[in-house]
Amino acid sequence: MSARTSRALLGNVLVLIALALIAWALLRLHLGEAWWQGAPPARQSQIAMLATALYALACTTLWWRGRPRNDAASGDVAPILLVWSSQTGFARELAERSADALRGTGLPVRVRALHEVDAALLAGSQRALFIASTTGEGDPPDHALPFLRGVMATPPSLQHLHYGVLALGDRSYGHFCGFGHQLDQWLRQHGAHPLFDAIEVDNADPAALRHWQQLLGQLGGDASEMPDWSPAEYQPWTLLQREHLNPGSPGGAVYWLRLQPPAASVQWQAGDIAEIGPQHARPSARAWLDSQRFDADTLLDDGQPLLARVERSHLPSLVPPGDLPALLGALQPLPHREYSIASVMTDGAVELLLRRQLRADGTPGIGSGWLCDHAVVGEPVQLRLRRNDNFHGVAADVPLLLIGNGTGIAGLRAHLHERARSDARRTWLLFGERTAAHDFHFGEELQAMLASGTLARLDAVFSRDGAAHRYVQDRLLSEAATLRQWIDEGATILVCGSLQGMAPAVDAVIEQVLGTAGKEALLLAGRYRRDVY
Repeated sequence: MSARTSRALLGNVLVLIALALIAWALLRLHLGEAWWQGAPPARQSQIAMLATALYALACTTLWWRGRPRNDAASGDVAPILLVWSSQTGFARELAERSADALRGTGLPVRVRALHEVDAALLAGSQRALFIASTTGEGDPPDHALPFLRGVMATPPSLQHLHYGVLALGDRSYGHFCGFGHQLDQWLRQHGAHPLFDAIEVDNADPAALRHWQQLLGQLGGDASEMPDWSPAEYQPWTLLQREHLNPGSPGGAVYWLRLQPPAASVQWQAGDIAEIGPQHARPSARAWLDSQRFDADTLLDDGQPLLARVERSHLPSLVPPGDLPALLGALQPLPHREYSIASVMTDGAVELLLRRQLRADGTPGIGSGWLCDHAVVGEPVQLRLRRNDNFHGVAADVPLLLIGNGTGIAGLRAHLHERARSDARRTWLLFGERTAAHDFHFGEELQAMLASGTLARLDAVFSRDGAAHRYVQDRLLSEAATLRQWIDEGATILVCGSLQGMAPAVDAVIEQVLGTAGKEALLLAGRYRRDVY
């Protein structure tokens, strides 16, 4: 149980006790006792004064806990500025949810409406998230006008700011997410650095909002375990194969998985995402039910056994043993996890590459623990495909530069398979990991692609091997002339990998080599796109 839940439960108990005391006092009045008439005895006066003091203390405590905490700070961590712009209130609701999610990971947050944001606030913020609605044919919400006329008319330098945009809109209008894109472009043009590409939301699309929620967890340094705002509708895919790729690596264990779709009609392409519905290991879920005096095989109203429901849920800590209604009311579904797909449809299966993540106490994370340790080969895994149009490929005659690190090679490998099948020849892969001996994922396959001409160039750098260029950004900077040449020849850049380290470092190199205007031109043309996590 979280600290917030514990405090809420304690507060409810205290309120119930207070109500019981009030009811007891009123009952005495109802029974005709006249202790309130005349001068109150000293004992009653003391009780009254104590009750008044306790009431005042309770009110002060409630006010203190409920006061705006948007400007809270945590140690040396600067608060994230979370800005909303809304015509109907939906963006504000998402901002409040987003703030709770970030605070749940331990990050301080300040929330502001867009009309409350000025140049000084932007200058004092290191990271900012914008949730922006579009009204009509690409228009901003009414309350955004002071920001447009003030801050955007006399723009400050935003070189210090890292930001993200969630753009809300409706595809039935001509300028879909128009104001969100206007805000995104303004931030880029004045030096701000995008944490990730703008996320478009069509009519509150739940898949896009789940992706936003996943990124919020990543900003906190780990994936939040709070339930999804809108649970995915999964399908059962069969786990065909699982292999540990990097035994002996100084880094975390990396696994390769193949999953068979439930029907031939399922479709995906390079760049798309697999949303996984994780579960607890069946033996541990059954053992927990036994310890709480529940029958794991009890059939629920939906026809499924209780065990199946518990496997897919957070395990509550305060449930009366054997109280099935209380248990069902307390169960919260485990949140989804997202993974870049490492294959294309002609490969015959969805392939994933993931690193087993460990919590602070050493236990595996929700998603990676399920897929790497507990999911049984030959049995179903709950999976949903999500289109990721922003990271789809380019025509075979367009030069393509693929940049990634770690398990980010997964999303890039799908593009390589797609390019191989279309006989594309101008593809450059720049990949980084820890050691060549243990972490050159799909190394033999990549070398074969280089030999066949599918890859025109392969640059692999390994941070623990002591070479001159330890990271992908170092190698990219050393190849500045080649990068300029490829861009001049019309190349598109796709980056896949870590949100916290590699992606911003590569972004800085691209800006250093091409200049701010050059990078901006690539972004606006859709020739520089990222899938980061």
